[in-house]
Amino acid sequence: MKAEKLSNVLNDLTAGVLLDLALILAVATGLILIVQITLPWLGNRLRGRRRHWLLAMVPLLRLVIIVGAFLWMVPIVIDPSLQNMVAVLGSLGLALGFALKDYASSLVAGIVAVGETPYRNGDWVEIDGVYGEVTNVGMRSLQLVTADDNLVTIPHLKLWQEPISNANNGGPQLQCATDFHVHPQHDGAKVRAALHDVALTSPYVALDRIILVVAEEQPWGTLYRLRAYPIDARQQFRFITDLTVRGKAELIRLGIAFAMVPTFETTATGADTGSQEL
Repeated sequence: MKAEKLSNVLNDLTAGVLLDLALILAVATGLILIVQITLPWLGNRLRGRRRHWLLAMVPLLRLVIIVGAFLWMVPIVIDPSLQNMVAVLGSLGLALGFALKDYASSLVAGIVAVGETPYRNGDWVEIDGVYGEVTNVGMRSLQLVTADDNLVTIPHLKLWQEPISNANNGGPQLQCATDFHVHPQHDGAKVRAALHDVALTSPYVALDRIILVVAEEQPWGTLYRLRAYPIDARQQFRFITDLTVRGKAELIRLGIAFAMVPTFETTATGADTGSQEL
């Protein structure tokens, strides 16, 4: 009885049907490979928003191809009546839901990620303590390349569990922050002006974005945070290094002392001595 019901649902898998399925799979695989190779190749030769828009189309086009191939294959394998489609797809979804709960959750989160775009190719994001550039957004996971050139794969399941910090959110620029720890006895206006000029004269700075110097008093001295934007997000580490090196040199030239904190090293007599530069 069950075999008879199954035969009423499935079409005969003749040689022609199998050939059609193989051709659909081959065409879908070829299109996906073309999208995943061609669009990143073109995107890496562009700058600005055009690069990010082009890279963001990769997972969307891949999803469209997969869904299109699936919808094309289902009527070939299953007798396309409403009752059969509901029965087969319902049973398939129930079985996959129990067997691959986390995997299915990652797939659903991947579809949500394509729609809501909390991250896209070319974005610099931090997820669960890992910071890097998104190089690939797959159906189940995304891949980040960190500043240390490590490739990290993170399942989309984190979308439900972890906050996602996106530094540039689809744009070519992101804000960089560089800290300077200064002795409490100094001319604050002179330090602010000097750090602002350091950022303004950097070869990496985006002149169309604001430059801020934020001061915060601490028990050991004053923390100055220089906030500015590089021209391209991929230049952020060179930009921070440039600001750090030239900023420190400029403060030394102006005679600004850096903050010192006690190291609490104990001498032979039991007295605490020494200090350490922040």
